[in-house]
This record gives sequence, C-alpha cells and structure tokens, in this order.
Amino acid sequence: MTAQVDGTPFRTEWGVAPRRAPLVPPVPRESGDLARDGAVCVIADLQPTGISALTRLMTGPRFTDLAASLPATVPFVGPETQERARGAPFAARIGANENVFGPSPRAVIAMKRAASEIWRYGDPENHDLKTALAAHHAIPAENIVVGEGIDALLGYLVRLLVSPGDRIVTSNGAYPTFNFHVAGYGGELVTVPYRGDHEDPVALIEKAGAVDAKLIYLANPDNPMGTRHSASVVAAMINAVPDGSLLVLDEAYLEFAPDDTAPEFDVTAARVIRFRTFSKAYGMAGARVGYGIGALELIASFNKIRNHFGMNRMSLAGAQAALADGAHLADTLTKVAAARERIKTIAADSGLQVVPSATNFVAVDCGADGEFARRVLGGLIERGLFVRMPFVAPQDRCIRVTIGTEADLDLLASALPQALEAARA
Repeated sequence: MTAQVDGTPFRTEWGVAPRRAPLVPPVPRESGDLARDGAVCVIADLQPTGISALTRLMTGPRFTDLAASLPATVPFVGPETQERARGAPFAARIGANENVFGPSPRAVIAMKRAASEIWRYGDPENHDLKTALAAHHAIPAENIVVGEGIDALLGYLVRLLVSPGDRIVTSNGAYPTFNFHVAGYGGELVTVPYRGDHEDPVALIEKAGAVDAKLIYLANPDNPMGTRHSASVVAAMINAVPDGSLLVLDEAYLEFAPDDTAPEFDVTAARVIRFRTFSKAYGMAGARVGYGIGALELIASFNKIRNHFGMNRMSLAGAQAALADGAHLADTLTKVAAARERIKTIAADSGLQVVPSATNFVAVDCGADGEFARRVLGGLIERGLFVRMPFVAPQDRCIRVTIGTEADLDLLASALPQALEAARA
C-alpha cells in the first residue's frame, strides 16, 4: 500500500488485500512468528520436535469501508524518526515549531509537584484550568473546552460536525493535521490558494458559500508561512460566515503576533470557534494542552464525544502555572523577536529574503522553485539541522526555520551557505 509522508510516497510493510482473498497455507516459520497473507493473519507454531507444525488461521479486523480506503498518512514525520533513519541525532532541532526557551520555571515546579500524584486521573472537567482561563480572557468558563492540544480538539470538532460527503473549505497547503481529521471522517476537502503568502479570507468565505461548507479553516497567524491578518479582517470574516457554516479559527501562534491580530471574544457568536494552545509561546508542546472558545451550545457538545480523562494532572497543573507567569511569557516573546531578526540576517547574508513572520518560525525564500528548496532542505538535514518546508507550490519555494537558541542559529549561519552551494551545484 502506498502512503504519503511529508509528500513523499513510500510503501507500508504490510499491504491490505481484499477481505475475501483466498487462504493460502503458509510455510511454517519459527515459533511465535507473525505473518500476513492478504487479509489473513497467520501464526505458525512449530512443535518442539521441529517435524510438524500447528497453524492457526484467523480472519483479520473488519475495517469500515472509509478506513480501508484511507492511505496510511503521517502528517508530520518526527525528528526522532529522521534521526533513526539517518543514524545520528540532529545538532539543531529547528523544524517542529517547538519553543526552545522552554516553559515557565513555575510550570516546571507545578508539574514536578503533581508528578507524585500521577497515579490519579486528572479532573475530567478540567475545572481549575478552565476557571483560570476564564479569568484570563474575561469570559465564562462554560464557553471553554480543554483538550489534548489543538490537534485533538480539531479531531473532536470534526467528529461532531462532519459526515461522509460534507464539504470542508481550507487553504491549499495549510495545516495538514486538520485535513487528516476531515479525511478520517469522510469529509470532502475543498481548497483555495494562498494569496501573497497569506491565507485568503475572502476566497475562503466565497468558496464556503458556493459549496455549502460545514467548516471553514483559517490559521491566524498562519502555519506554514507565518503571516497574519489584522483583527478587523478576521472580524469581518466571522461576520461573513455563511449560514450553516462554522469558522475554525486556529490561533496557536497568537501570543507571538502584534496586539491587533485577534478580535475581542464574543462567546455569543455561533459561527466561530477559536482554538489556542500552551504548546507554542508557553513552551509546553509535550504536555499537550489546548483549549477552544465558542458559543455555549457548541462547547457543551464536546462533552458528548471527548475523552473525559484525556488530560493528566501534570499537564493541567503546568498549564495553570504557566498562564499565571506573565513575566516568563514576556521574556520568551522578546527572545523570539530577536531570533526572528537573526534568521532574517542569516538569510540576507546568503542573498535570500524571508517572509515577514508573526510566529516563532520564519519562512526563508530560497529564491527558486520547490525542487530547489527541497535540495536546500536536504543539505541542511545532511549537516545535522532538522528543518521543514511547506508542501504546496508556490509556498514550497521556502524552507521553514523554527526559532532556535543562539547556538542553533550559529549552526544555521554556517550550514545554510553550504546547503545553498550544494543545491545550486
């Protein structure tokens, strides 16, 4: 079975054959070996004498038609996977948009304290964190849902609203994990192109109206390009959402952006749900804490299908402490802004330009097409730098570099000219 990893085809180790494939007796193998012939799982167990064998045949799992039709897609190949493939660790991990400056020390202390009680389930209502978020945003706690990162919350939302054949509008090349969830529930993705390296709110709304879309996805600031729209543009988009549609506003990178990027919260607005996270600016990607803000009826509906014990006590305690440490957040934002300028300088020293960023990553325009940018990316990986790039033209002319430490960026400054020279050769 052919699958896709970061746009690169590969073949899975075991394919999927028709359920009614003929049963072919297998050649006996070593004891405990597991073989797979078509849709039949074959276990061969040799007798101690090694002369005769006992073979058990059992039918495999009966996948739904939808699941059987899906490729084994991996939206993002992790750096650990790449390290195992290359047989060496990366010297700089600047590709996954993690916050290299880490969480608040107060969050670390809170998580260590909670670790002694990790044998206990987390609060299924996430009450304390929701209460803190409600005070932070000056909105009712009933309008907040907490979940295992934005990715999980997107999955819950799609499960609530998308049936097979429903049309979903997004930008061609935008965050692929959302697309992954839509495909998993049988939705039909309809895309519009970026406009000037920005997602196009007008085109998204127009397309949604034309195809009667259930959901409209917009990330502001955007991933993978790092661009952003102003609060007034987003507010106008919310007001223009067609009847029967819902705007999915992904604000994962909002804390890095200028103050006029997000409109004020209106929890009575039934046409939008807004998602935020502790993974980026708060430096807690591994803790998996995200939250959604929306109208009461929509937020309450998550209780029908969410994993009520999905949040562990350490993550909840860490997020609450991080939210209270405004000084650490401000320090992180200062460091990120300085590092963005450093990446801009590194790119300029090699004759390249960057796309203005409102995030903790920078899209570096390699000055040619996607094939050239992929060669540059490969050159950086060969030199021990983990980076990524957009998947769709013309944005794939860029590589995407996450903000790193001074040491990380020193390595980038050394490796980028070499990678460019190799790509041109």
